[in-house]
Amino acid sequence: MTESVSNENLETKIIEVAKQQFIENGFAETSMSDIAAKVGINRPGLHYYFRTKERMFQAVFGEIVLFLLPKIQDIVLQKDKPVTERVGGVIDAYFEVFSENPRLPLFVMRESNRDVNHLINTLADLRLERNFLEIARSLQDEMDSGRLKPVPLRFVFFTFYSLLIMPFVMKDLCASLFLEKGESFEEMFARWKPYIVMQMDNLLRVD
Repeated sequence: MTESVSNENLETKIIEVAKQQFIENGFAETSMSDIAAKVGINRPGLHYYFRTKERMFQAVFGEIVLFLLPKIQDIVLQKDKPVTERVGGVIDAYFEVFSENPRLPLFVMRESNRDVNHLINTLADLRLERNFLEIARSLQDEMDSGRLKPVPLRFVFFTFYSLLIMPFVMKDLCASLFLEKGESFEEMFARWKPYIVMQMDNLLRVD
């Protein structure tokens, strides 16, 4: 029992260290040797848990996405709730993840530019397409029924995600130039949230 718990704790530590390395350095610049050294084990010991860097990346990316995506799906599919409430809920879900991993949006942008097929294949290996398809289907159904304004789904995504991640992508610049005296990033983002909700409401609400 003790050995099993110890193994679980070590695997958790490996994933946490790998997450930090992948987010900071990207997939290509992260090495298994660096991860092993930071965990405090040798490379053969690391291979006992994750035989390849690809499997480790899937474990890290899967932990993040599998925590976030089902929450977003549940919120979006609550069709009895108004757009503003659902958008607010999705923002809160993202903020929970981004506040713990503030470099994550920049990491995703870098990886998309470096090798978007790698990200897509990782999502496919994790069997996450059904979540994205269900979200897209639900929104399209609401548009087709007249509950939401008919807007191309890619533009809905572009608008929402660009509004959401910009403060995180520019976090250092925000801290230097855009925070008011004594204001924290969290306080600034809380003030920014109603503007995201308002713009998404203007985009989707049927007049």
